Amino acid sequence: MNKNAVKPKSIAIMVGLPHLAKGRLLDRARQLQQPVLVSANALSRWSGRRGAREWAGWATARLGNATGLASLCLDSAGFSAMVSYGGYPWTVDDYIRLAASYPFRWWASLDYCVEHEVAGDREEVLDRISRTIGANIECRRRAEDRGIGANFMPVIQGRLPADYERCADALSGMIERAGLVGVGSMCRRPVHGSEGLIAVVDHLDRILAPRVRLHLFGVKGTAIPYLKPYAHRVASLDSQAYGVRARNAARREGRPKPDGYVADHMEQWLRAQHVRLRSPVRRLPVQPPSAAPPPPADRWKAAIAAARAEIRDLIEAGDLLGPVL
Repeated sequence: MNKNAVKPKSIAIMVGLPHLAKGRLLDRARQLQQPVLVSANALSRWSGRRGAREWAGWATARLGNATGLASLCLDSAGFSAMVSYGGYPWTVDDYIRLAASYPFRWWASLDYCVEHEVAGDREEVLDRISRTIGANIECRRRAEDRGIGANFMPVIQGRLPADYERCADALSGMIERAGLVGVGSMCRRPVHGSEGLIAVVDHLDRILAPRVRLHLFGVKGTAIPYLKPYAHRVASLDSQAYGVRARNAARREGRPKPDGYVADHMEQWLRAQHVRLRSPVRRLPVQPPSAAPPPPADRWKAAIAAARAEIRDLIEAGDLLGPVL
């Protein structure tokens, strides 16, 4: 064997945990020694003191329970925040305080997802890409002020493969410094098609600097055989799909869903992903990229679109801050 041969890179499977409370689920994650991703939402405190449920800060004491995990990373909970609350209930400064409260292996930028449930039309998709660019810039700036820039992970967003390229171009210096970039709006995306998971990963593989690797948020295990040709580019993916399976199984069996039951499903799910990592590579023909929709023909709609484009430019330049910043 050639001692100088480069070992092929593999894709790391990260376990998404719904909480960090002491119990059998956290114990099992510790025993499995698999990297863990936790959401900012899981570390939130809520209050009903004024008659409505309000965000009341971070439950950082829970982070003390993470001792012994293989590693712990932090996600900003963008999709959950948009669907559950209509936006982030915390500011950038709030989020930076959380990121600074624990030595996370990496912590992800705030970002603005563009799934169909959140962004219903093309203009909204473009608005949210611009807000993602602005949020990355602001998170990075404030992280440097707090001395936690070294483990900051930028996040890019898009609907079309070219959208991700536009986002990556705007953040290129930041991404190359980090060497790792998170790719959002993946969890509900099909594997196939011109806007599918593989089309996005293939496009990013073509345009990013060679040393930059990807973390794919919320990718289903069925995509793993198709991602294996991109193991040189894809560093990791995460999922909490086992939690959905546990909930559905408990409902079918007419039984409760305690942590131990969920832990068993987590371990079974993880074993299945490792089997997929060892399975034969599956390849898809690369689809021609989807073209962006043409500008509106109606002059008033065109004028509104142009105004929104100018606002997006200001957000991306840092001259106009979004509501969470």
